[in-house]
Amino acid sequence: MMKTSDFYFDLPQEMIAQDPLADRSSSRLMVLDRETGEVTHRIFKDITEYLRPGDCLVINDTKVIPARLIGVREGTGGKVELLLLKRRENDIWETLVKPGKKCRAGVRLTFGNGELEAEIREVLPDGNRLVRFSYEGIFEEVLDRLGQMPLPPYITHKLEDKNRYQTVYARYEGSAAAPTAGLHFTEELLEEIRQKGVYIARVTLHVGLGTFRPVKVDNVLDHHMHSEYYHVSREAADMINGAKRSGGRIISVGTTSTRTLESVALPDGTIVPGSGNTEIFIYPGYRFKAIDCLITNFHLPESTLLMLVSALAGREHVLAAYEEAVREGYRFFSLEMPCL
Repeated sequence: MMKTSDFYFDLPQEMIAQDPLADRSSSRLMVLDRETGEVTHRIFKDITEYLRPGDCLVINDTKVIPARLIGVREGTGGKVELLLLKRRENDIWETLVKPGKKCRAGVRLTFGNGELEAEIREVLPDGNRLVRFSYEGIFEEVLDRLGQMPLPPYITHKLEDKNRYQTVYARYEGSAAAPTAGLHFTEELLEEIRQKGVYIARVTLHVGLGTFRPVKVDNVLDHHMHSEYYHVSREAADMINGAKRSGGRIISVGTTSTRTLESVALPDGTIVPGSGNTEIFIYPGYRFKAIDCLITNFHLPESTLLMLVSALAGREHVLAAYEEAVREGYRFFSLEMPCL
């Protein structure tokens, strides 16, 4: 049995980064050789030294919506927090609601000065709520006025610039959290990478509930991943497949890009374009079909993301690298990172 506790590491609370650096590309970078476990300490903008002409960098161009809403329950005035997770149809969304016990089916919620109202339509088996919204005008514009950026629970400081929690290449709205590995790229760095002869392919995966929920089972194999919507265009598939055929490496930016590629890859690594929902769960023992290297952030202890990284680089190598990062004073989790 593979235990969740096998992926635990001790991290002092004060080492969790709360504020981003002024320059995205100046965060520290740990480079881990997944074959030997050797670690090198660099700055993120040095990533270009590890890329070769003909390689293909794969980025997730999802855009975070201001999905966190603070309102009140009609009739009682009790405070309620609602997190949009996935649009089911038109104005019906799957949501995470706090406090959940007081938000049963039929309860109505109000946000702003009544500019946005919601009714709890159904309590799902996993505790999420289906909510129908009512409003005047365009929902996205109302949400932009009333909603807040849904930061990870380990970031407690207020985010002054909400665009700082978006990648510079964010394009398609739909995520409840940022694909944080991409936060370190600047337009200038991406252009430098292109000029080096590296292809940059865009895929989309809207980050959902799995980012927020810890693994609560002892046996890793008993954990169930929530589904997330992805899209891989024909253009992106052709670019990735062409790079692979020419001997280039496929370098995934983040676990979301990785899960997307591994969801659509054939056994020989060929990427098939298309859209759908993926529940892929990658943990040690998994054989990667599509990617060769991974650029990722540090991840929470006992998380599915740490398990994915361990599947690629080996649990022992990854945990040893994390221990060294603690000794070296890295800022965990989303604002500095290792590269495998």
